[in-house]
Amino acid sequence: MLSALLCITRKNPSPAPLWLVATLFALAALFVLLDAQFIAVLQVLVYAGAIMVLFLFVIMAAEPGTGRTD
Repeated sequence: MLSALLCITRKNPSPAPLWLVATLFALAALFVLLDAQFIAVLQVLVYAGAIMVLFLFVIMAAEPGTGRTD
């Protein structure tokens, strides 16, 4: 719960996806506790893996203040 709160309250967009990854791993741990290991593995592979790489790429590509003004 704390990592989800930290994800939405960060002013800098760069660390927010990392907190979202922590939230997704915590959700996968809950799936393991519920004896749903397959869903936990899918959670980590699909969300924490592929989608978060896409989010980080978009944030790095669209981050304001890094463009050249020559």
